[in-house]
Amino acid sequence: MAVTKDDAVEKARKDLAQRLKLNENEIKEKSVENAEFPDTALGAGTDDEMSGQMLTSGWRIRLEGGGQTFEYRADKNQVRLFGFRGKNYKL
Repeated sequence: MAVTKDDAVEKARKDLAQRLKLNENEIKEKSVENAEFPDTALGAGTDDEMSGQMLTSGWRIRLEGGGQTFEYRADKNQVRLFGFRGKNYKL
């Protein structure tokens, strides 16, 4: 099942609310923009993951919660949290 841009934003918002122990309505959308990523892991691979080295089109999603900004990366197949407390996560 393909992920739409709106689905990706909603999934990211729910994930961030859980991680920060906030209500979803406390997570604000700062920006959502089209982006090209360097690999199939959207430049946000996890420690034990290998990914195809090809340009991948998707979206860069920036959300704000608890006074901080967080970046998610998504395409039609996946949503990833980039650099959260020094690590990447695949949702």
